[in-house]
Amino acid sequence: MPRTRLCLLALACAIALSPVLASAQVPAAPPAAVASAVALPSGVAAGPCVEGICEYRLANGLRVLLFPDASKPTVTVNITYGVGSVHENYGETGMAHLLEHLLFKGTPKHREIPAEMKKRGIGYNATTSLDRTNYFGSFPASDETLAWLLALEADRMVNSFVAKKDLDSEMTVVRNELEAGENNPGGVLSQRVRAMAYQWHNYGNTTIGARSDVENVPIERLQAFYRTWYRPDNATLVVAGRIDPARTLAQVAKAFGPIRRPATAMPRFYTMDAAQDGEREVTVRRAGDLRIAMLAYHLPAYAHPDSAALTVLFNVLGDVPTGRLHKALVETKLAAGIGAVPGLMRDAGLASIVAAYPKDGDPAKVEAELLKQIEDIAARPVSADEVAQARQRIANGFELMMTDVNAVGMSLTSGVANGDWRLPFLQRDRIEKVTADEVNRVARTYFKPSNRTLGRFVPTQAPDRVELPPAPSAESVLAGYTGKAAVAAGEAFDATPENIDKRTQTFTLGDGLKVALLPKDTRGDTVVVSATFRFGALDELKASPSPAGSVAGALLARGSKTLTREQVAQRFEALRTEWSVGGGLQSAGIGLTSRRENVADALALAADLLRNPAFSEAEFEQYRLQAITGLEAARKEPGTLAAQAMGEHFDVWPKDHPLRHRSIDESIAELRALKLEDVRRFHERFYGTAEGEISVVGDFDAAAMRAQLEALFAGWRAPVRFAPISTKHVDVAPERERLEAPDKANAVVLARHNISLNDRDPDYPALLVANSILGGGGMKSRLGDRIRQKDGLSYGVGSSIAADASREGRDDAGYLAVQAIAAPQNAEKVEAALREELSRFVRDGVTAEELRDAVSGLLTQRRQARASDGNVAGTLASNLYYGRSMQYQAELDARLAALTVDEVNAAIRRHLDPSKLSVYLAGDFAKAAQPQAAK
Repeated sequence: MPRTRLCLLALACAIALSPVLASAQVPAAPPAAVASAVALPSGVAAGPCVEGICEYRLANGLRVLLFPDASKPTVTVNITYGVGSVHENYGETGMAHLLEHLLFKGTPKHREIPAEMKKRGIGYNATTSLDRTNYFGSFPASDETLAWLLALEADRMVNSFVAKKDLDSEMTVVRNELEAGENNPGGVLSQRVRAMAYQWHNYGNTTIGARSDVENVPIERLQAFYRTWYRPDNATLVVAGRIDPARTLAQVAKAFGPIRRPATAMPRFYTMDAAQDGEREVTVRRAGDLRIAMLAYHLPAYAHPDSAALTVLFNVLGDVPTGRLHKALVETKLAAGIGAVPGLMRDAGLASIVAAYPKDGDPAKVEAELLKQIEDIAARPVSADEVAQARQRIANGFELMMTDVNAVGMSLTSGVANGDWRLPFLQRDRIEKVTADEVNRVARTYFKPSNRTLGRFVPTQAPDRVELPPAPSAESVLAGYTGKAAVAAGEAFDATPENIDKRTQTFTLGDGLKVALLPKDTRGDTVVVSATFRFGALDELKASPSPAGSVAGALLARGSKTLTREQVAQRFEALRTEWSVGGGLQSAGIGLTSRRENVADALALAADLLRNPAFSEAEFEQYRLQAITGLEAARKEPGTLAAQAMGEHFDVWPKDHPLRHRSIDESIAELRALKLEDVRRFHERFYGTAEGEISVVGDFDAAAMRAQLEALFAGWRAPVRFAPISTKHVDVAPERERLEAPDKANAVVLARHNISLNDRDPDYPALLVANSILGGGGMKSRLGDRIRQKDGLSYGVGSSIAADASREGRDDAGYLAVQAIAAPQNAEKVEAALREELSRFVRDGVTAEELRDAVSGLLTQRRQARASDGNVAGTLASNLYYGRSMQYQAELDARLAALTVDEVNAAIRRHLDPSKLSVYLAGDFAKAAQPQAAK
């Protein structure tokens, strides 16, 4: 299970992620209202309610948060324990994360947890962070499933095996996860910076732990750790979604009530760092092609009043494209991407500011500009307008989160970790009142050289230290707090294929723009728009420079002829709309999540970007720098090496074909050769909106929407009519390649063979189920059981079967793919195991039990997907393109439910052939082959 590593910025991806990093510490939000009317079971006490979320306490100390919302037929159960890597003692680093893995290994009552989860269609996982560990599952609303999952969580709270045999088998898996992190230059740098910034507090340790601790921890210490921290008075249980509060509370009391509160108090941690007394330096020298500069500053705890102004400040600094760092470093081409995260935690946290730049960039200039932007804010104070825009962006993110009950159920984990689940609401309210004076004050207070960790130490005769103020208790700052009015809930819509078809209006505008409208009352009056516009034909596309289409699509969102990129971002924020506008070789698209009162303006703005892009020289050069930097950064990664080799081998297209495989060097050369005029010409020659598909789902007026769609899109016809490029199955001879990736602790294994398959093939449902059993079902699959659970060779292994699709149903370029990660010395063992399992799978087939559980899980997942308006919008748009209705989905469900073992096994043998498998291994095999020193 993945764990959360605070501020481990994946800097090879910083370019793409910088908008997220800029606001990553704005906690997600909550929902509707229930309360005192709920009948309380014996021994259960009512606590505070905030905006529809109500707290209850069991006699054993378990805190329970219920958040009922009938608007979506799903439920999320999320239990958070107040234990993370910060609670580990010497020699125990990584123990909280290791224990998280072992809690999936079973109890006497629940011996096959992943299998039982899969059978019930529960989407599940767990994460470990510095201050907490959480376990969660989401599923279509069902009292039976809810009761089972609550019983499971209560059982493994106190009865998990935590056995030596499981520790031994999981050891390599966790070590492989550690090795995967070692491949990330940004992650490694962040670890080193954090370790340097903290001298005593355990925030200086990574969640994954020291390799020596992970490899050598005695099982007795792990069991003692489990008994110490896994207890009801150290847990907060969240149940959110379509639930009946009284019935759910009774189920919780039945499952958890019998667990006794231990007589022994939990350990109390009190170690804090002294004020930093001078600049600190750390340098990491490793293989790679990406340069990174990182600043880190100590900040007060999340509950401290200054955290609100600091959150606003980091949004002002890190937003893309409006933020100061983007303008100062990216727009000037000093850096390809930036990120800024305040890192606010339960105790005093660590802010991170990062810039990624090409290997031929100027480190001195990048560092100087970063320091100027962070430590010299007094020279250019943050303005009231900057603060107002940042507050709006933060409020929009919080408000959008409030519309998704399951996301809210998950987001409460952050509040629990920081001291109390209500803190994010209080933080939101504080942020609304933040002024420019407060923002500039906190900048002057905390962004000082003596509080910085960067890259050097400079003696000073006049120390200017930052003494962090103590944080008040969560109880004191929340005294009398009630929150705001709860968001209005939507209708209880049963998202079956029949109901979706019955409610959906479909029609064609002009002669080629197909539309599906599904109006319904939604939580927060949200509306989802999914639009795809199609254009271009093969012969004409061959004449266009290769990357022109993708670059044109990427630049659409970077400003129009009347609005700059920054103004576009501000306008969408003002409209409280999450948006995307982009394009590629044969299509362009719009994606919006808006509100009823704003969707018309948001749609008009997106249409303007599509039709009248600015295509400015500055944005073109900025994008090209980012793209080339990203390609260079990925060049030596094991995953890239393996994927490039596989892509080249399976490339069936001629040299002049736009879909042919391109090496990294070719891609970089084509980007360097591309001219802005090529991009403009592509847009003029190919773009149009008169042909395509638009689906709208949510709270909107159907008649007004139809009229606007016709006015905006039906009349703009592409100069070159759309003709889809046909894709056909081609047999490709098997090969095996072993690729060296020096200084990479994690290896990648990829495998593939082509199959003739499309989604209209009679065998398609059988192969969906077959893939779920083989490796598409997560940990509970043939490959997961063998390679991860039994052999303990890989943290992540899985398979996929791709089926082609076309409007005519003639394309059939399908394939089977397998992917895994492992330590380099174990990569060939993974290869041998996957070959052996695939051969056994084809030879022996599946069992009746496997078929039953896989079908049950797939059908449940499909029902769950239909509970998401975004997924429904995507499905409706796909149906329009392929000439289908939701009846296709219903029929696929019925075909899945009717499958027999003989049908699935026959399909497996018709399509899968182990002898055709090509395998690619990439890693530091030379280092792995060197003799290791004796321990």
